[in-house]
Amino acid sequence: MQNNISNEQYKVTKKDLRKANYRWLMSVCTFNYQSQQGASVAYALSPILRKIYKKDEDYIESLNNHFQYYNTQPWLAAIILGAVVAMEEKQGLRAKDAIQDFKVGTMGPLAGIGDSLLMTMIPTIMGSIAAYMALEGNPVGTLLWLALILVIFFFRMRAFEFGYKQGTKIITEYGEKITYLTEAASVLGLTVVGSLIASVINVATPIKFKFGEVAMEIQPMLDKILPALIPVAITGLAYYLLSKKKVSMTILILLVIIFSMIMAGFGILA
Repeated sequence: MQNNISNEQYKVTKKDLRKANYRWLMSVCTFNYQSQQGASVAYALSPILRKIYKKDEDYIESLNNHFQYYNTQPWLAAIILGAVVAMEEKQGLRAKDAIQDFKVGTMGPLAGIGDSLLMTMIPTIMGSIAAYMALEGNPVGTLLWLALILVIFFFRMRAFEFGYKQGTKIITEYGEKITYLTEAASVLGLTVVGSLIASVINVATPIKFKFGEVAMEIQPMLDKILPALIPVAITGLAYYLLSKKKVSMTILILLVIIFSMIMAGFGILA
């Protein structure tokens, strides 16, 4: 049985949250093709997790849980990570699956909102106004852009604490209904992962069968059976190799590259 008593002996402080926030800001660019932002999440949360979990095996289990795949808009991600800290503090390793489902389920919507609103729309609009005013010789343009940067900086410095407070509120006020939240997060997480397969993995077959003057394409037939059938099959095979055959991620990437070259070379997949 997992030991979850040690996590109740430590109360997360504002200093802990700020330290985690600084580490997140510094490490978020540590991007890799295996877990993407997963290493940054583990690095940011590791000091807090070490204080929450006194036993090494509990700490390692929690840390490995955060080393998994994660990728979203980094400014808004701090809110989610703050809420995750609250879940770790209150429920310990019992919330391990719920935490991962919660992260996966929210990273898609956050990426859409953050990339379109915070990274594109607001900077474009404010930057255009500021640049136009600066071209006209109005110093207010520079001050306007500086004000925007300060607002963003203030938001990013408080995002972790905001997420932690709201996460604590959810757990304390709706503790009896946390099971429903966990189940909903699991469904949402699986839905997001499933949609990523169809939208990110673009693989199709250009094979055609000709009967005299009649040509029949294979891909439309596969789409009628199951849209994105080939990406699903490839993903399922990759998951099987990772989970059942214990193939390392590096070896799997090399296998995918070689497989892709062979299939493309013979005109089987494109």
